[in-house]
Amino acid sequence: MKKQRTLLKLFFILCLLVFISGMSVFAQKSPKDKFIFPTLNPINMPKVETVKLKNGMKLFLVEDHEYPTIDMRAMVRVGSVFEPTAEIGLASITGSVLRTGGTTSMTGDEIDKELETMAASVSTGIGQTSGYIMVSVLKEDINRALEILADILMNPVFQEDKIRLAQIQQKTAISRRNDDIGGIAYREFDKIIYGKDSPYARHPEYVTIEAVTRDDIVGFYKKYFYPNNTTVAIWGDFEIKDMIARVKKNLEKWEAAKVEIPPLPKVSYEFKYTVNFIDKPDVNQSNILLGHIGGLMDNPDYPALSVMNSILSNERMFKKIRIDEGLAYSVWGRYGAGYQVPGAFSCGAQTKSESTVYAIELMLKELKKIREEDVTDEELAKAKDEYLNSFVFNFDSKAKVVNRLMTYDFFEYPLNFMEKVKKGIEKVSKKDVRRVAQKYLRPDKVQILVVGKKESFDKPLSTLGEVNVIDIKIPPLKSKKKK
Repeated sequence: MKKQRTLLKLFFILCLLVFISGMSVFAQKSPKDKFIFPTLNPINMPKVETVKLKNGMKLFLVEDHEYPTIDMRAMVRVGSVFEPTAEIGLASITGSVLRTGGTTSMTGDEIDKELETMAASVSTGIGQTSGYIMVSVLKEDINRALEILADILMNPVFQEDKIRLAQIQQKTAISRRNDDIGGIAYREFDKIIYGKDSPYARHPEYVTIEAVTRDDIVGFYKKYFYPNNTTVAIWGDFEIKDMIARVKKNLEKWEAAKVEIPPLPKVSYEFKYTVNFIDKPDVNQSNILLGHIGGLMDNPDYPALSVMNSILSNERMFKKIRIDEGLAYSVWGRYGAGYQVPGAFSCGAQTKSESTVYAIELMLKELKKIREEDVTDEELAKAKDEYLNSFVFNFDSKAKVVNRLMTYDFFEYPLNFMEKVKKGIEKVSKKDVRRVAQKYLRPDKVQILVVGKKESFDKPLSTLGEVNVIDIKIPPLKSKKKK
């Protein structure tokens, strides 16, 4: 018996030694060795049905039977860029109160209560260049949800008390807008790039919110909210033919009208070098943004710009400023490109106050470097692989697919736009990266913004150039004089 135990122990020791030996073999493999990966499985696109109703509403539908739910997202051609200068905030309030302000048959509170009993939600809003409507409901309650949605869209009453509540919420947001240093930086950088009075950078003030009336809201709604100005994506647990019939029953009676959409305001940009500063004495770190105007996504150079930006921000800026120098909490870069409105090219960093100017100097140095010499083979391969290897995640849910197709259609892009960008990324060369860097990046004409505590800076900002100090005080609402 004792001998058997001894042999058993020796057997286990031998197995352990073999296991450790095998692990050491694996451990000896260098990460520089070439690994052979199998070809990725082809991406299976779900079937997306496109239908146009008699009233002009366009539908994109895809079945997804994974969960017993149905979701809808609509886009409306409307936006805050179209609101009067004296009533900035009108679009946001209209978008909010369209849902909360009730209908001719139900108050907003009654709608809330009924949706709660169904564990459903309906929300509306208006952004800069589009409005949205969202619905989420269990499949068993889709008929009632569609009835409520149709009622909201066709028969809103915009209750005065809900308008006042929305105005209070807007004013509260105004009162707190200087609390967050990051929010300040992005807000004011947009003004530097687009102009302080530009519809793409302006924001509400107490006086513009106070100026909004119910008549203004009704007028804004009546100008833009029509079925022939709306595109809808629907996905979930349904049969397509059945869902089309349900939508037609509830929303096809929404009457179309002639909608005159104003042209989007033009962006007029002058390349120039500026240094801008916002004093924030209650912080011990600086938020830095520098850049200039960007471009549009339909630019043929967009794929090369995407690769260039990945190398500049992820490889160059991040490695130099955060890893090598240890200066920043975060470092980033982005060549902004919009569907219809040029984005902004920007590089940013959050760093301790004592390294503010040095961090900016390093950022400018990297901007110049990527224009003056080719990127390495390794940098190019890594940037392209990051995009191509993550491409599959654009298709990991049917919701992503149908929403993307709707968005492309809404902004008049080809439905296969993403595939075109992918093919463009695959073809990008080192020469392409340098070419677009030289063509689109202007390190000598960047506009620099720093939000922070100047007393703690490593050098005066004036070492970078003449400093423009930006005042971010919130204008008070003047009290009305009594007659």
